[in-house]
Parts: sequence; structure tokens; C-alpha cells
Amino acid sequence: MSTARGYTTHDAARMFDEPTKGGGLPGSAQPRRSPYARDRARVLHSAALRRLAGKTQVVGPGEGTEVYGVPRTRLTHSLEVAQIGREVAEELGCDPDIVDTAGLAHDIGHPPFGHNGESALDAAAADYGGFEGNAQTLRILTRLEHKAGDAGLNLTRAVLDASVKYPWPRTAGTRKFGVYEDDRAVFDWIREGAPERRCCLEAQVMDWSDDVAYSVHDVEDGIRAGRISLGVLADAEERAAVAELAAKHFSAEPFSELEAGAAHLLDLPAVAAAVGYDGSIGAQVALKRLTSELVGRFAAAAVGETRRVHGDGQLVRYSADLVVPRQAAVEVALLKSVALRYVMSDPARLAMQDRQRQLLTELLTALGERAPDVLEPAFQPAWRDAGDDTQRFRVLIDQVASLTDAQAVAWHEAFVRSR
Repeated sequence: MSTARGYTTHDAARMFDEPTKGGGLPGSAQPRRSPYARDRARVLHSAALRRLAGKTQVVGPGEGTEVYGVPRTRLTHSLEVAQIGREVAEELGCDPDIVDTAGLAHDIGHPPFGHNGESALDAAAADYGGFEGNAQTLRILTRLEHKAGDAGLNLTRAVLDASVKYPWPRTAGTRKFGVYEDDRAVFDWIREGAPERRCCLEAQVMDWSDDVAYSVHDVEDGIRAGRISLGVLADAEERAAVAELAAKHFSAEPFSELEAGAAHLLDLPAVAAAVGYDGSIGAQVALKRLTSELVGRFAAAAVGETRRVHGDGQLVRYSADLVVPRQAAVEVALLKSVALRYVMSDPARLAMQDRQRQLLTELLTALGERAPDVLEPAFQPAWRDAGDDTQRFRVLIDQVASLTDAQAVAWHEAFVRSR
């Protein structure tokens, strides 16, 4: 059966039925929200989303404010992904609330210290199912963020599916995955009727919006902090270094095409205008114009190419795939590489990241020795009910992953350094 905007009752289903709200005043009208608008509100009001304000995007919250000013956090990044995704969804005919919610939720599973913390927890949990931020996102949405008992936020199937970037379990030789083994039941319910290992269109829109947001905005933050000058792309050696990073980490395109793409970036008027950023009002205006034009360029490119391939109808769920033009994908990969080379590869930052990984590893050990009493009350029942070491270690991972950067440091001070 169909519902609004081409979606079906199957898409709008929740794992558990919910009672009608009973808190309204006598005679008051019931809200006329779609199920997907309700889901957006649930994620927007969740504690897990709020915690992202204290988690690293590129630099940590409050880190180097004398240089970076007010850097992006995981929360502001997620808001930007949601906004970009919503606009793309409206152009393609997807329900904008589904994509918006997936954008808000896509990084909810990130632990303290961003991808660096993710690496530390994955190494620590290697014998217990590993750690992956996207699998943790699914776990939070369906289990750990308590609104509907054991169902987490009890979101609709379509919204949960849109939040799954990697619709497969952990497999040997694959770093990315979207579900832990003990969450397979809810994963199988979400993926009922979906093609194996294929993301729905809404998830693809969210994923491209994520790429666009962090490729453009990380460069913006780096320019504002004086760490990045786009003028370096005029230098042949620097272009080659950036292209090499793109080929290694972000793109399967030939090195020669990536190198040529790096040179052509400076041909864009908005990029050229941002060269030589000095913090003046005029420079700030040029930098904002750069980010606005690049975000618009990449979003419009995907919309236009997808429409060219799939036509003008309403595109939802598995009726189409997002099509990203090659040039846009190359340019996004190059921008990611610029941020990687000039910001994230700084020796002082790499040394700090070593300390952060050690901190999380030591904290896991200390909590394991003193659990369950030192765990937050919400995690203690799961520890006591755990049937084996794997389940107990997963509780420790859930606890540590939930902490903000500052909380992780404070807990380490309390449970490790004070011993």
C-alpha cells in the first residue's frame, strides 16, 4: 500500500507499535506530522545527537581556538549534512525528512576523538566483533538511545535504512561495515525486501552530502586557520602530492586525471578568489562564497546527472541510484586530500592522536576491571545480563563510545591516572 510521496506502509513501519500520545489538552488538535517528520524530531531531540557537540570533527571542540576560532564539531557537521541532503532530496523527489534525519544521525555512532577514536576502539575490540562508527550508529538508534524501551528510538524502516551506509556485517578484509552480529535481528528487519548490499537512494544522497560537507568545510576551516592556502595547487610538486593522496585514500581514478583535476580547481573563479586569504572582511566574504559555490556545484552535479539517467519522475528508495559525475567526484576527492595533507598530517596532530588512542585503550581496561559499578546506570543492566566476555566487552565499548572528548579525558583522569 502507498503512503505520501511514493512510499509504502512497509517503508513507514516501526518495529514496535506505539500507544497514542495522551498528554494533549482537552479539545486540542493532534499534530499532522508524517512518520518521517516524527523520526526527524526524535533524532533532533536525542542525547546522542547533542553529544556530538563535544566530539571531534577535524580538531577537537575548543582545541586551538586561538587559531581555528570556532571550529566545526561533529554536531555542526551533521547539521550541514542534513541541510545539503534535504535540498538534494527535494530535487529528486525523495522525502526530505527521511534524508534530513539520516544526515542528522549519520555520525551519531562516532566515539571520542572522531575517526582516531574509532581506530582505537576497533583495535581494542578486534577479538570481540570490532568497532565501526556506522554499526554503532545503528546500535544507538535501535537500542541505546532510550525512548521506546528496547527499540531505541523506534524509527521507521525507511529512515533506518537511509542511515545505513554499509548494509552488510563485518567480513574479513573489509574495514567498513554497518551492523554488529548481536544487532542482526533489527538489521534484517530494516533490510527486508532490499537488494543485498545495495544502499537505498536516500542513503546514497546522505552519503554524497557527507562527502560534500566535509570536503568543502574541512578546507574552509583549514584556510581560516592559516593551515591551508589553495595557492599551493599552482605548484606542480604540491599538485602531485595532493593527487597521490587522493589516489591512495579517496578515488579509484587514474593519478593523471587527479593531478589534472587539481590544476583545474584553480580555474574556478571562486577558488581563485579565495587564494591569499588574510582574514579581512573581503577575504571572509570570498571564503564563504567559495564554500557556498562548491557545495552548490557538487549537489547540483549529482541531481543533474541522476535526472539525466533516471528521468523526471519521483525517485525514492530502490527505484534509482544516485549518479555522481566523474568530475565532481574527482574534485571532492582532491579537496579531501588537501585537508589531509595540510591539516590532518601535521606531526604535532599525529602525536596527539597517538596519545588519544592510548587514552581510550587504557580507559577500556580500567573500566573492565571495575565494571559494572563505574559504568553509567543505563549500561549496568546490560553488563549484568551479559552471557560471555564478548557481550561484556561490547558494553564497555558502548560506554566509552558514548563519551564526549572531554568526558573521555575526565574519565581517564578518574579511573586510570588516579590509580
